Amino acid sequence: MLDWLENFHFLRPWWLAMALPLVFLIYVWVRRTRQRSAWSNTISPALLAVLLDENAVSAATRLRTALWSGTALALLALAGPTWEKLPQPVAQKNDALVIVLDLSLSMFAQDIAPSRLLKARQKIVDTLRLRDEGSTGLVAYAGDAHAVVPITDDANTIENLLGALSPAMMPVLGSRPGAGLDLAQELFANAGLLEGKILLITDGITSANEVSDRRNPAFPISILGVGSESGDRIPINRPGESPRYLTDESGRQVIARLNPDPMIQAAQRSYGRYSSVSIGDSDLNTLLGASLPSEDESIEVEREFDIWADMGFWLCLPLGVLMLASFRRGLFAATLLCLSVPLDTWANDTFPASAAPSTPLLSANDPPTSQSFGPSSNRDQNPPAKEEFESWPQWWQDLWLRPDQQGYRALQQNKPGRAASAFQDRQWRGAANYRNGQFAESLEDFAQQDDDSAIYNQGNALAQLGRYADAIEQYDQVLSRQPDHADAAFNKALVEELLQQQQQSSQSDQQQQEQQQQQQQDSEQEDQQSQDQGSEEQEQSSEQEQESEAQPDQERESEQEREQQQVSETETEQAQRDEEQEALEQWLRRVPDDPGGLLRRKFQHETNQRLRQGDYQNRQDEQIW
Repeated sequence: MLDWLENFHFLRPWWLAMALPLVFLIYVWVRRTRQRSAWSNTISPALLAVLLDENAVSAATRLRTALWSGTALALLALAGPTWEKLPQPVAQKNDALVIVLDLSLSMFAQDIAPSRLLKARQKIVDTLRLRDEGSTGLVAYAGDAHAVVPITDDANTIENLLGALSPAMMPVLGSRPGAGLDLAQELFANAGLLEGKILLITDGITSANEVSDRRNPAFPISILGVGSESGDRIPINRPGESPRYLTDESGRQVIARLNPDPMIQAAQRSYGRYSSVSIGDSDLNTLLGASLPSEDESIEVEREFDIWADMGFWLCLPLGVLMLASFRRGLFAATLLCLSVPLDTWANDTFPASAAPSTPLLSANDPPTSQSFGPSSNRDQNPPAKEEFESWPQWWQDLWLRPDQQGYRALQQNKPGRAASAFQDRQWRGAANYRNGQFAESLEDFAQQDDDSAIYNQGNALAQLGRYADAIEQYDQVLSRQPDHADAAFNKALVEELLQQQQQSSQSDQQQQEQQQQQQQDSEQEDQQSQDQGSEEQEQSSEQEQESEAQPDQERESEQEREQQQVSETETEQAQRDEEQEALEQWLRRVPDDPGGLLRRKFQHETNQRLRQGDYQNRQDEQIW
């Protein structure tokens, strides 16, 4: 109670200034009414009753009272009373950018400190931080191009992967900016964007046509030149090795120089801008300033933030009652209106029955990682609805909401268990079971339909259940229908990686079991030998006792001590073997969390596919730097 009183204020308080003319009109009206009542002092009541129509007077009074009261309520509503904040969707500027990064060997050159590669990474980070709105994608190219991150508004994902990017991880050597630009336009098409900007970060191109052949007014290409015209040698040694530099066929060291002329021509022809790398942000401000055909458009994104909720609409209810009550016959209608006010404000949620729910495993917009799966997206968590309606009995809720609407409300409140019990729609019930961790039940629900979304969700549920091979089959079925389904392709690659790890783990477990069995057999043999040896010693000692009953007690005690020592040594060796076995198991179970290794395997997998398709023919004469 005290909280809303402390937070109560008006969003548009200047509307309250209109109350001054209203007060003046009411004052004039009251004064005229009093003057009219002065006739009762000079005219007899019997004659005054004949002269005046009391019904007309009362109707006029009631009409004016309703008019003044309604005007006051309207002013309060226009002033915007508020006392709480509610989440609202965000409108984001439709400004998509794809960064195309050159990862050819020449980026190892150190003519600019600390190196061209590190400078390019730094500029990408600066670009992400300069862009307050819009989505960004990242493409890396050398002799071929690979998508590092599809178009996403999660800049942290790109920053986390930048440190792993290096020319050493590229499967095909060379420098083909055209392949990177083609892949950038493919990312725009997959995201359903009709326009966007391309930022090419490179230390040189062979000719302007490599870039200008891909020009499109809807996708201007700006170029950031990294390097110096004097150039530098290209180091190819590993850390800790003696310095070695790249040489050409004649054995001379290659000097990588920056030639800005073809890049300037390419940017001008491609509706973009060119700038060489600088210390500040002036180069990025120039490049990002390239205009799009529709700069002022914005799109609604699945993000929310809290703003003060305008509660003035509540005053429309008493305002409508006043308008009806201003007439005698309207009193009955006003009563019906009060009785038939729906509980939509508390309970009416729009249930998107036509929209197929999606279960998040990992998507192409999420960072590639080896962490476990889980329904984890903030975009799927809507603000909790008002709890007042939930406290009503179930029969009352059934009166106002269908079961699917109740399930959708529970899902919005992050109550998947309750939502699953309420949903009648199998697909939405499957999504609720999935979020509740009931993957087997969700798989059964998703299997009731044969559309692409249901098949994709089946793949995610199978992956959660550890049935990786079956999940891959579902992803293949989705990709056969929609080859550009980025999430299915990404999850398939991830599940294939996990399947490989599972197979390797099973092999290692089998080897461990074999080792344990072998060790158990060896220990049994050692125990048997020690028992045989102990029995032989016992027989010998008994014979010696029979031969010499006068043997001193000290000798018998020394023999017992030796036997105990042998037993303790055997136990120590067994404990040592157990410790070594445990250390081996821990080492085998380690899963390295290296984004660079995952990206390297992803690039190599894509290269192998292109090799099978014959994409690398007739490329023997190209430079490798």
